[in-house]
Amino acid sequence: MPVFPELARSRNAILTVSELTRRIRGSVEHEFFNIWVIGELSNVKKPSSGHVYLTLKDAHAQLQVVIFKSVANNLKFEIQDGMEALAFGSVTVYEARGQYQLVVERMEPKGIGALQLAFLQLKERLEKEGLFDPAHKKPLPVLPKKIALVTSLTGAAIRDILNVINRRFAKVEILIYPVKVQGEGAALEIAQAIRDLNTISGIDVMIVGRGGGSLEDLWAFNEEAVARSIFASKIPVISAVGHEIDVTISDLVADKRALTPTEAGELVVPRYDQIKDVCEKIKTRLAQVLYNKILLMRSRVLRIENSFSLKRPFDKVLRLQQDLDEIIQRLVMAGKHTIELERERLVGFASRLDSISPLRVLSRGYSITTTAEDDKLVKSTEGLSAGKMLKTRFFHGGIVSSVVELLP
Repeated sequence: MPVFPELARSRNAILTVSELTRRIRGSVEHEFFNIWVIGELSNVKKPSSGHVYLTLKDAHAQLQVVIFKSVANNLKFEIQDGMEALAFGSVTVYEARGQYQLVVERMEPKGIGALQLAFLQLKERLEKEGLFDPAHKKPLPVLPKKIALVTSLTGAAIRDILNVINRRFAKVEILIYPVKVQGEGAALEIAQAIRDLNTISGIDVMIVGRGGGSLEDLWAFNEEAVARSIFASKIPVISAVGHEIDVTISDLVADKRALTPTEAGELVVPRYDQIKDVCEKIKTRLAQVLYNKILLMRSRVLRIENSFSLKRPFDKVLRLQQDLDEIIQRLVMAGKHTIELERERLVGFASRLDSISPLRVLSRGYSITTTAEDDKLVKSTEGLSAGKMLKTRFFHGGIVSSVVELLP
């Protein structure tokens, strides 16, 4: 096999693919360490490992990008195809494919902060699910007996809320559930506190919140876990986060938003002096109504006392007896009239029957002849013979005779 002179002189410089790739990787990593790259995200893939793979591109080139699970879990916004973003990280070479890629340590959407984008994305998603729908919001109790507070023990918010409640209506029971209100794990603590308080009976209303701060400070109240726990709460929830200009996801989901923790204290209980004043007015009105009712009843009693019926109670009975006599008399008269009518009807029927009676015919000189043995009417000589016994009835009396001769 021929050996080229140049190859013979440089045998010591022959590299394997792996060695060459490692040298390139070292050179690339040294040259392109901790850099910012801007481009459009495409081909976003999120396998079960938790890592995120995507392509960062512009009009003329593209770059493979990997975001490992530990970094991806801490991204506040959701990575989507077509989004333009700033990626911070280092370029390395994936030796198995001989492909260079950017390993991202931080990513921010272009033109808008990551937290603001995350807020808008979550707000849009929860709004589509109906978590902000006013139909799901529960009314606050007018006069709660037990109030729960979910906030930090060290912040100014709890002092403001307690001061306002004690000043307005000190006769309520307050249950405090201390939680972290910012930093890692704060959202999970707040969500768990809301769930725990829902297992305690007798709580009428709940205040969840903290004092003011930056968007990062308030971020726990923009987490999905807190939003869903507020939505699932059977106890009415007042969200009191930050200042008036601070609007969080918790504010949108809660049954009532307080512009500040101080306002939350004002919303949760009425002023005692106002309640007392209202009660006094109601008491006065009730007393007046009762007094008027007593006057009316007294007037009615006096009218009854002075009435003729009460002075002569038996007059009513006597009048009823008189009415009864009148009714009986009317019934007797009606009975007599009915009997007279029926009698006249019977007389008429008797007259009509008498006019067609055979006896009426006999009274005019006619007679009736029947056979003596069976009393059958004889209308002709047919069936008769000499010696046949006959009975003849006249208007008065009758005779029995025998047939002597049949005439034609």
